[in-house]
Amino acid sequence: MTTIKLSKRLEKVAGYIPPETNVFADIGSDHAYLPCYVCLTHSSVKAIAGEVNVGPLEAAINQVKKYDLSNRIDVRLGNGLEVINPGEVDCIVIAGMGGTLITSILENGLSKLSSIKRLVLQPNIDAQSIREFAVKHQYEIIEEEILDEDGYIYEILVLESSSKAIHYSSKELYLGPILLQTKGEVFIRKWSGVLHKKERIIQQMKQSSNVQASKLNEFIQQTQWIKEEISDDDS
Repeated sequence: MTTIKLSKRLEKVAGYIPPETNVFADIGSDHAYLPCYVCLTHSSVKAIAGEVNVGPLEAAINQVKKYDLSNRIDVRLGNGLEVINPGEVDCIVIAGMGGTLITSILENGLSKLSSIKRLVLQPNIDAQSIREFAVKHQYEIIEEEILDEDGYIYEILVLESSSKAIHYSSKELYLGPILLQTKGEVFIRKWSGVLHKKERIIQQMKQSSNVQASKLNEFIQQTQWIKEEISDDDS
């Protein structure tokens, strides 16, 4: 078994990579910890670790050499999905970035996604943009998880391509279609905090002389959704 100790967040991410995966790509690989862990855990899996800067690239190469995995993990320099060729991988992981950046990477690399069986995405913020990407490009969200690690709350979204049109309500896009079903303590805690911030912002907006009505209404609607879910949990 592997001797690599992953963070709780990355361990959860690793758990969503199917063991039968042939090759997966880890975009923004952070020292290649995740590819090394997965390849040591599953002897048949290979990986591509993508880095956009030379420093992290060299750190990833050294990590791969440390575990004698150079024949199974290819560390490449490039921006986003530039590091993979069409049809080369069947699973893509993008973890530890903002949801907007993750979505941008996927949008810019759409031509590489046709062979992909699964996307495992872990946004630090703005998971909604990933859900909107899923609807736009016909991906079903098959799993969502929310977790707390060292006081930071993270979400993991697992997407698979669908042959049918995908639809989520505005509320599901905001809060997460699966997370709305499972909820849990971390979900309630996260959205309780967001609710208090939103309510303060709404009060400030109402006192402003040049408030944008559409934005104010959007925030009011969001606070209503949050209250519905938190009160449901308490009832």
